[in-house]
Amino acid sequence: MLQNCLLKDFESINPLKISINKQEQLLSFDGILHRHDGVLLLELETNPVKQNSNFFSFYHQTKSSIDQIQRASTLEQMSQVVVEEIRKVTGFDRVMIYRFDPQGAGVVTAEDKEDRLNSWLGLHYPAFDIPLEARELFILNPLRFIPDVEQLPTPLVPLTNPLTQRSLDLGKAILRSASFCHLEYLQNMGVKASMTISLIRDRQLWGLIACHHYSSSKHLTYEARTICEFLGQIMSLELGTKADYEDREYKIKLQSLQPEFVQCLTQADNLLTGLVQSSSNLLQLVSASGVAICWNNELTLIGQTPQLASVQALLTWLEPQISNHIFQTHELPKLYPPAASFQASASGVLALAISQNRKSYILWFRPEVTQTVNWSGDPQQNATSGGSEVRLSPRKSFELWQEIVRSTALPWKACELEAVADLRSVIVGVVLRQADELARINVELERTNDELDAFAYIASHDLKEPLRGIHNYSSFLIEDYADLLNEEGVAKLQTLMRLTQRMEDLINSLLHFSRLGRIELLLKDTDLNQIISQVESVVKISQPDTPIAIHLPRSLPTIYCDPVQVNELFTNLISNAIKYNDQPEKQVEIGYLTGAELLKQNPFCEISSAVLVLYVRDNGIGIREKHLDSIFRIFKRLHGQAHYGGGTGVGLTISKKIVERHGGKIWVESTYGLGSTFYFTLAG
Repeated sequence: MLQNCLLKDFESINPLKISINKQEQLLSFDGILHRHDGVLLLELETNPVKQNSNFFSFYHQTKSSIDQIQRASTLEQMSQVVVEEIRKVTGFDRVMIYRFDPQGAGVVTAEDKEDRLNSWLGLHYPAFDIPLEARELFILNPLRFIPDVEQLPTPLVPLTNPLTQRSLDLGKAILRSASFCHLEYLQNMGVKASMTISLIRDRQLWGLIACHHYSSSKHLTYEARTICEFLGQIMSLELGTKADYEDREYKIKLQSLQPEFVQCLTQADNLLTGLVQSSSNLLQLVSASGVAICWNNELTLIGQTPQLASVQALLTWLEPQISNHIFQTHELPKLYPPAASFQASASGVLALAISQNRKSYILWFRPEVTQTVNWSGDPQQNATSGGSEVRLSPRKSFELWQEIVRSTALPWKACELEAVADLRSVIVGVVLRQADELARINVELERTNDELDAFAYIASHDLKEPLRGIHNYSSFLIEDYADLLNEEGVAKLQTLMRLTQRMEDLINSLLHFSRLGRIELLLKDTDLNQIISQVESVVKISQPDTPIAIHLPRSLPTIYCDPVQVNELFTNLISNAIKYNDQPEKQVEIGYLTGAELLKQNPFCEISSAVLVLYVRDNGIGIREKHLDSIFRIFKRLHGQAHYGGGTGVGLTISKKIVERHGGKIWVESTYGLGSTFYFTLAG
């Protein structure tokens, strides 16, 4: 008979009903077959009870249980149904659901028992009660039955497989003995027989159905155990559905916030403004009490949060901790000790990285929630001292032990993490749409600028001819008709000639400015020390009687740029530093700083720490604060034509154009009456 079964699926034939005559006595067994490591194992389990084990018997015993499990609307209701149904099938004194938390500790979430027994519902058990190795075995073998915890184990004969010379792996065997540590643990609890059924969710051990019998040993048929294992599998399948159902209304609420975010973010002037305007929705999104928005290094705090400096330090710690754009913990002080100083407002933190390169994050905070946890015995007592050795041993005390848990917040739910991930998608989508719109606008602006440059060039060129004619005819009139004109007439013609000369200077400046946008940059490695030497020579030759001191605190670097345009840039800035200066000695300092050095001087400067910043500093007249935003406008002069040597007011506009064509930026810091410093970068 056994040979006929070898080619079949053992799950479909187990258990085999086997009878053996021994000394004229008929012994009945359940034969259970399985293969492992090339070995066929047959276990013979005594079964004195005659049972009808056909499909319809199994169907009728499980149908009602399955219906009740599926009708249960919550995880709590389903758990209670399962423990009651399994206790009906098995007759154990106590059946309970034991759920693991992320740290491996367990808590009893459902229970059905004899009235005489104390309830263990809500009791917590430390992680070392069921070590990691044991939990891995529960995944491998979903049902473990110990009919008699005092049964002495019987050694295998032989101890090793004579064909493979290896010990026989009994990991999936029904009749294998349990470890001495586990048996002692059960005996300490007063348990005579036990059975555990694994509850698996997403291929992880979610919990156990634990069955205890106290009055005597207990035998369960293969059929009864199969029903229990089947109910455990049904509950495992329903775990996700029930958990999702419990949070269904909360999920619907969170999902309803997404369209509001999209509307607010798209209508706001910028994303930071949109997020701040959506602050109430941000808090509701994950039921947080406070939120911090870090956008391009600008930090905004909303609601109940730590102090600004504490959040900045926390962000520095968080950056390397973030994986897949999200970091979350409800026990922040345990991971980040400085958080103990603000645990009242932020024992829990949920961080979302929008862009780590641009330092853009959203941090949600939850306050400390003090909890009283009931443990079955002291969770710290997991070792027994034996001389100089310390060995793991089962606990002997299961008396109620209470712990006051501090520095923790309510855990973040999976649906909240999903909502945060969805929010990131919304923000990235808005950013991409804005980037597309900005790219379209930039293309249009580039076309318009090209047209304006072309127009300015053509208009400037064409205006010069009639203007030159006016100037020449005015000169002819003075030369040829001076005798016929009185002094007033001659003065008016001379004024006309000065105005035409002034107009020509302006047109030449405009022509030069428009040409800057049309000339291709000729970039190459350029030693700035040579550029400054050339500029200094020209400036001192043009003003031989003016005391000028040009100083370089340190040698300037070599950069990749257009040397002709950069020469003009320094010429304009140094010339202005000398022109707008009423000191006896006109001092000009030319140097550079790294972005990091500049940020130390001015933490609010919007510059990258890796950028090289050049500067031209003078001891001149300075600029009033109200004019700082307008000095780069074309033809903008802060003084009359007759003051400080005149000029067209185009020099700084051209300087700004040169900097921008190199992909950089220029700005000024000035103290009126003491001098000015022009900073600029040349990213090209």
